[in-house]
Amino acid sequence: MKAAFGITTIALLTALAMPGCRSKSVFFDEGNESHYRALLTRDTAIDKNESDVDQLAPEVAPLTLSGATPQYRDITLQEAVEIGLSNSRVMRDLGGTVLRSPSTTRSIHTPGLVETDPRFGVDAALSAFDANVSTTAFWEGNHRLLNNSFFGGGTRDFVQHLMVFQKQISKQSITGATFTFRHNTDFDDNNAPANQFPSAWNTNFEAEVRQPILQGAGARFNRIAGPNGTLGIFNGVVLAKLNTEISMVDFEQALPAFVSDIENAYWDLQFAYRDLNAKIAARDVALETWRRIHALYVAGRAGGEAEKESQAREQYFGFQEDVQNALSGFRAASGAARSGGVYTAERRLRLMIGLPINDGDLLRPVNEPALSKVIFDWDQVQREALARRAELRKQRLLIKRREMELIASRNFLLPRLDTIARYRLRGFGNDLMGDSLTQTAYSNLATTEYQEWHIGFEFSAPLGFRRGNAAVRNSQLQLARERAILYEQEREVLHEISDALGEVDRSYAAAQTNMNRRLAAGQHLTATQAAFDSGKVPVDAVLYAQVRLADAESRYARAVIDYAVAVKNVHLEKGSLLDYNDIVVAGNPKINLDDKRSRTAGARELWDRINYAFSPGDKSSRTLAGGSDATPSRAAANQATLKLDPAALPQSPAAGAASGSTSPGSSAPDSTAPVETPQQEVQSGQDAASGTLTSNTDSEPLPTLAPTQASMTATTSPLLH
Repeated sequence: MKAAFGITTIALLTALAMPGCRSKSVFFDEGNESHYRALLTRDTAIDKNESDVDQLAPEVAPLTLSGATPQYRDITLQEAVEIGLSNSRVMRDLGGTVLRSPSTTRSIHTPGLVETDPRFGVDAALSAFDANVSTTAFWEGNHRLLNNSFFGGGTRDFVQHLMVFQKQISKQSITGATFTFRHNTDFDDNNAPANQFPSAWNTNFEAEVRQPILQGAGARFNRIAGPNGTLGIFNGVVLAKLNTEISMVDFEQALPAFVSDIENAYWDLQFAYRDLNAKIAARDVALETWRRIHALYVAGRAGGEAEKESQAREQYFGFQEDVQNALSGFRAASGAARSGGVYTAERRLRLMIGLPINDGDLLRPVNEPALSKVIFDWDQVQREALARRAELRKQRLLIKRREMELIASRNFLLPRLDTIARYRLRGFGNDLMGDSLTQTAYSNLATTEYQEWHIGFEFSAPLGFRRGNAAVRNSQLQLARERAILYEQEREVLHEISDALGEVDRSYAAAQTNMNRRLAAGQHLTATQAAFDSGKVPVDAVLYAQVRLADAESRYARAVIDYAVAVKNVHLEKGSLLDYNDIVVAGNPKINLDDKRSRTAGARELWDRINYAFSPGDKSSRTLAGGSDATPSRAAANQATLKLDPAALPQSPAAGAASGSTSPGSSAPDSTAPVETPQQEVQSGQDAASGTLTSNTDSEPLPTLAPTQASMTATTSPLLH
């Protein structure tokens, strides 16, 4: 008997090690621990690889005024965006958020972090429906004296060896039902004289089903709240998937802002080059004026008085400082961020696109701002903005989540009524299994003679359902709040897109105005210089005209860049910037805007009219001539930029003065050039040929207020061409 007990114990211990229900079995092998060591060090290896990728390589010294001469590296806007996207795992910005508040910084890992959250992720919600296997085994040894021999089976000195074993598998269904299958076995060896056998085995197989009828019943409730959902704490599969979609929309919301920042940094660098060229041209004109007056001063002739010579010299050095600041950048106040300057803007662009901050090369933008006037169709723009903006899509998902929570909360207004059914098949014997002279527990169970069943129901309900009613009311208020927020967000989106469209029109008009101002300033400087040469005006007028021309050149360059940024901002505000740049988020297909299930009452009419079957690019903008209903994507738009004839462009005096500046492949502009620079020939804007714009697209040439027909273009930049 003792031997049978030992054999049975070994068999039960073996059963304890058997898996219940899982897809992959792993057995411990003392002779080969490499598998387990790999599992323990896998995450460490991943972390190590990640740290290797993030290791910064040593960089060269930054570009400075007194540093080495850099080599140019031309870069297009499309290339800058591509490099930025390929080098970015974190959504960068120019505000230093990654240093000040790293926990709020979005990255490519954010959607995955939400989806794999072990508490509220999709797998966490699905795990509530996984089959669960449990096993228990207990051994006891009892030796006690009893006051009444009846309780000891005929003896007061009771000695017992007891073992209880249970193994079960349970599964939660989507309807709320719980299915359980158990196997119970116990062994009892004692010295009671009334026993049929000195030791006996009891074994049974048991199946149980518990099905909610009211509260907790139904597939919809369990998908929303989960099988273990309680009031206010819902973690069903539907909500988990909604949370993942919201995190994906958050990522889509951050991505256009990141691309927009890259474009802003690119155009800022483009302006920095243009501004530097204007400052160099103004400095060279001031240098020429100083030389003329200095020559008169040395010869002791009229017009070369000491005060005039020193005033012209001061003007030159003032422009020289402007050149230095336009090249390097400067801090406006203590602790303030650096502003302006080619080197500063270039480092910002490198920061945004993930290139080394300093590698000895100087990035130089190739793309010029588009010169065509773009007219956006307001009806189409507002429909697109209301349908595509990530903020509105996120809010609609939040409304959907609140609707699901309200459905789940109403379920708790029902009483709890569960039906329970249980069936049991028993066996009893001297041994558990094997050949026995009497009977074994399993052979007795196989006869199916001893059966038991149990059926009934459980009912419980709080009087008044105070907590349930409060939860429903809270869910209704949450839903009403989210809907009110969506309404205000739609109004805010329309406000922002209205401002963006107004800025497009303003910046285009400002570019026209500054173009004409630049031409007038150039003509004024030419006329003033001629009057000064003939002794009709003092030198102050010439110096003032030079300052005005330099300011007009810089303002015009700023206006042209502002127009390019304004067009980009319209696409940003209406949610089409990624399509405009031909960017697609991998693993996230385009939103099906024909799906009407998430519409709101206020936007239903707009959703009905919009056509979303469009190729990458913007459907809402059109040229003034109306030849096309769509503005092409960024790549196509760059190809459609106005083709200008350089010979037909009127040049300002600054343009001629800048003709001796740096060309591609040459060294950087020397902001510390001495006074004895080569003689500069000043060219008059009146001597330049004039002409009209030519384009391969239907567009409106820029109207001009100047007598000479003007073109919307900056002075040809020797640093850019």
